[in-house]
Amino acid sequence: MIQAKQDLLAALGEAIQELSPGSLVPAAFESPKQAGLGDLACTAAMQLAKPLKKNPRELAQALIDSLAARPAFQRWVATMEIAGPGFINIRLTAAARQAVVSETLAAGDAFGLQPANDRHVMVEFVSANPTGPLHVGHARQAALGDAICSLFQAQGATVTREFYYNDAGVQIATLASSTQARLQGLKPGDAGWPELAYNGDYIQDIADEFLACKTVTADDRSFTASGDSADLDSIRQFAVAYLRHEQDLDLQAFGLKFDNYFLESSLYASGAVEAAVARLIAADKTFEEGGALWLRSTDYGDDKDRVMRKSDGSYTYFVPDVAYHIDKFQRGYTKCINVQGTDHHGTIARVRAGLQAANVGIPQGFPDYVLHKMVTVMKGGVEVKISKRAGSYVTLRDLIDWTSRDAVRFFLNSRKADTEFTFDVDLALQQNDENPVFYVQYAHARICSVIRNWVTRGGDEALLGSADLGLLVAATENQLMLKLADYPRMLSSAAEGLAPHDVAFYLRDLAGAYHSYYAAERVLDQTPELTLARVALLAATRQVLRNALAVLGVNAPTIMSRESLENS
Repeated sequence: MIQAKQDLLAALGEAIQELSPGSLVPAAFESPKQAGLGDLACTAAMQLAKPLKKNPRELAQALIDSLAARPAFQRWVATMEIAGPGFINIRLTAAARQAVVSETLAAGDAFGLQPANDRHVMVEFVSANPTGPLHVGHARQAALGDAICSLFQAQGATVTREFYYNDAGVQIATLASSTQARLQGLKPGDAGWPELAYNGDYIQDIADEFLACKTVTADDRSFTASGDSADLDSIRQFAVAYLRHEQDLDLQAFGLKFDNYFLESSLYASGAVEAAVARLIAADKTFEEGGALWLRSTDYGDDKDRVMRKSDGSYTYFVPDVAYHIDKFQRGYTKCINVQGTDHHGTIARVRAGLQAANVGIPQGFPDYVLHKMVTVMKGGVEVKISKRAGSYVTLRDLIDWTSRDAVRFFLNSRKADTEFTFDVDLALQQNDENPVFYVQYAHARICSVIRNWVTRGGDEALLGSADLGLLVAATENQLMLKLADYPRMLSSAAEGLAPHDVAFYLRDLAGAYHSYYAAERVLDQTPELTLARVALLAATRQVLRNALAVLGVNAPTIMSRESLENS
């Protein structure tokens, strides 16, 4: 069906240009609002009506007449009907729907993927300062960011996963003073304990390792402690390395590895911050007032001008962000996506204003942002707010330990990023249809069980490519094949919309279509020809389930413990 859709889209594009030469109306199909209306829907007639000043239903008929004369529509389309104000509902031939099975089996892991191209995309996410373990907000960023990377890779782009963090500043100074207080025998609540100190037990762990003069190694650094509790610089460097190592362990547990770590301090060391400020001054986009340097960000749509350099000479936090994104652009990344919490919303306008004012060729709207809302964790029907290890919040490692990596990845991608999400630990552990990740994984495992059963009866998977797909005519088979055929389009749309939740929605729909088919039709104990065709459909469904789960970084188990698997 993939080839059929491509042929039909090309023919539709030709017909649109024939009716309206030079038209910008795209050749596109939608899914009909009701499954019984057909397999594809086209709204081009309604889009053409206004510029051509014609009745949309008359245009729809003219479009149908043009399409009916084209070889692609003669080959792949059974009927076309006008509905409503000018919709065209298209019903495909059985052969067009059935073709997706052989296309999927032939492509295998590459089904749905686009050819490699020269597009370079950077996704910056997690970006946690090394002051403590990764919390559930970072977990949501990790799930969203990694899935967005996979979506762009599926579209043929070269993708870089980047982790940016502040390795200096007030938070790092607080980390060092907190560790030093522990080295001095203090603990939270004691007289002399720093008011803004970090209180988690992990600070004591850092102090103990520091006294032992341990060496810690992270992905981006290694440091050996001096063991001297008066050596604040050594304490700071050791604490940063220790927590970066701990974060690496969190990320490894999550199955995530970054291509690059970028230090905020490098922007100052390299002179990038000063160079960015100099560009803005030279472009006459700054002014001085009250002893501070301001950016004329209102020139670029911000609600007010912003302080860049305070009266004490220090820069506000958006200035190194501007320098950082100039650096990204100059590294050749014309598509950059930042996955951050909604508390960063206020920085978007000022960063983009600074990038436009710098006049270095960066396009408007750069970079893209995906802002996520908070995650609430429920366990035993009660909200969990505190982790003993972290001291004040639930960590990524907590979620994985309580449930599984697969559950964390799937659940945190199961809603739009800009909606609040409740992570129900009890639900994630359930082995029933209410648990979405179990529901999807169980569909894959159930298919594997059926195919194993078929093979033990003498079936040969090498013969699936020769199956007579014309035998797949049941209504549930048609629905399942249509859902398989929608996978490549869904991937492209999810990448374009920065919407990995679309993949989770698709997986649940595909699993539902399979479970409905399994309940309605027997696969085994049919004629050999029909059994072979139905096993081929199951194998194609298994492949697409596995491919889509991989986009989310979720495993596709071949065996699961639910009793009904044994009765497949």
